[in-house]
Order: sequence, then structure tokens, then C-alpha cells
Amino acid sequence: MAVFSRQFDFMSKGRLFGIVSIVAIVISIGSLLTQSLEMGLDFTAGSLVEVSYSEPVVVSDVSAALQAAGYEEVQVVAFGSDQDVLIRMPVDDSISETEMANQLVDMGDNILSVLESNTDAEVSLSRLEFVGPRVGEELAESGGMGLLVALGMIMLYVAVRFQSKFALAAVLALMHDVIITMGIFSIFRLQFDLTVLAAVLAIIGYSINDTIVVFDRIRENFRVMRKGTPYELINLSLNQTLSRTIITAMTTLLVVFAMLFAGGETIKGFAIALAIGIIIGTYSSVYIASNLLLEMKVSKEDLMAPVKEGASDSMP
Repeated sequence: MAVFSRQFDFMSKGRLFGIVSIVAIVISIGSLLTQSLEMGLDFTAGSLVEVSYSEPVVVSDVSAALQAAGYEEVQVVAFGSDQDVLIRMPVDDSISETEMANQLVDMGDNILSVLESNTDAEVSLSRLEFVGPRVGEELAESGGMGLLVALGMIMLYVAVRFQSKFALAAVLALMHDVIITMGIFSIFRLQFDLTVLAAVLAIIGYSINDTIVVFDRIRENFRVMRKGTPYELINLSLNQTLSRTIITAMTTLLVVFAMLFAGGETIKGFAIALAIGIIIGTYSSVYIASNLLLEMKVSKEDLMAPVKEGASDSMP
């Protein structure tokens, strides 16, 4: 394709995009510290009830009926179609977790009775879940630990396969992707649940794969080409991998958008997080990870192939 034959001077805009990324990270961290994330039921305590109507229903009517029946803090959202409704309720602090779990079935039947009395349509109970405070806290801690372990293992892998400067650049780029993705969820008050956490881990895998492809070409060019500054060789490497980077991102986004628009409410957060992460991850592979290598003064000496023991002695 003609657009891929053109040589782009990516590194000339490295400082500019570096500043943009720093501003985005600061805003994201500020939002995470001030208003945190809109945690889903997986990480908080509460009950979830999914009901299905035999005909389309207005969400505001469902919410009004439940509030009139005494469920004042209930949250009602459309779920997949205009006939499915998802109802979230916070946990009652006045009763124990065990008592709440035991009362879950009765609560579901009560909600079903309230909804049936306020409509002529048939209403059926599709799902009934409860997550206690202790379980939610453990899931949040395990999720955070999973992210840290993933970043640590990736840093070790890149350090072994490439070099310590590459490892640091890769992990900083991944942290950039994760922080901005979570910051967007915090700023726009998008619900953060286990599916979104899974998407964040998937973003780490996608982004590091993209970054390693670029790093591999950078290493090859540093070792093979005798002429050229690090600036020029990194720029050349980015242009050589550009078509692969764009095609991979576009084909992956096609699948993600299909999940977003046709997958229903259950995986909506997952798809949104993946879409954001793929776009940011592709950007960071080109401008952040590679730019960090320049800032750390990577050189050909850093990537010299190790001399085998005894090889120098056998030379004439």
C-alpha cells in the first residue's frame, strides 16, 4: 500500500507526544485519586437482579415502581435489549453477610412481585447474585496484585530477551497504557468490574506484543546497520513495522467493536476497555516506548551480541 511506503519522521514529534502523555497521566491519576473508580458489584457489596419482560419496558418506570415499594437506593439500567433490565442494590449494613445471602431469594421474589404488579407484561427472573464486602475486597486486592505480577514478569522477560533499558521502557509504556485507560473509566464514571479488569490484563498482553515487535526490529537494525544514529535507526524501525502495527490494530478493533455493539451489556465494559487500550497501546508502542529508549541513550553497544567464551582466544 502506498501509505506504508512513505517514511514518517516519528521521533521528531517524540517530545510533543511525550508531553501529551504526561498531561494525560497526571489528569488520570488526579481523577483516580479524587473520585476513584466506579466499582462494579464484583468489587463492592450488594445484590444484582436481572429481569426480562415479555414486551419493551421503560427503565424509568421500573425504577419508579421499585422506589415506591421502598427500594430507594436501587439502580436500574437497560441490559442488552429494551426487554431486559438490570437492577443493582447496595448491601444492607444492618444485617450480616450470611443473613443477606439467605434472604437473597426472598428479595428476588419480592422485586418480581413489585414489577409484575406495575405492568401488564410477563416478568421473569433471569439472574440473582450477591457479593459480600469481604469477597469484593479480596477480589480488588487480587486484581491489583495480578496487575503488578504481570508487569513484573514482563519486565523480567524483556530484560532477558533484550536489555535492561528496553525492559524499563516497555514497563513504563505499559503503565502509561493502564493508567490512562483506568483514568478514562474514572473520568467518565464507567463501571469497573471483573470483565474490565480482564480487559486491562489483555491490554497489557496486546501492548507488550506490539512493543516487542518494534523492539525486535530496533535490535536487528542496531546490530546490522553500521551507519545511522539511534534516532535514525529507531525511526527506520518504526517505519518498517508500521504496516504490521496498523493492520493488527485495525483487525483487532473490528472484533472489539463487534463485541461492543452486538455483544450486549454483559461485555460492554470489557469491549470499551479493550478499544481504549488497543488505541492507546498502539500509540505507546510507537511514541512512548521508542521515545523512552532515546531518552535513556540506548546505543549499539547496548545491543552488541555477547561474545562466546574462548572466541577471542581462537582469533589469530
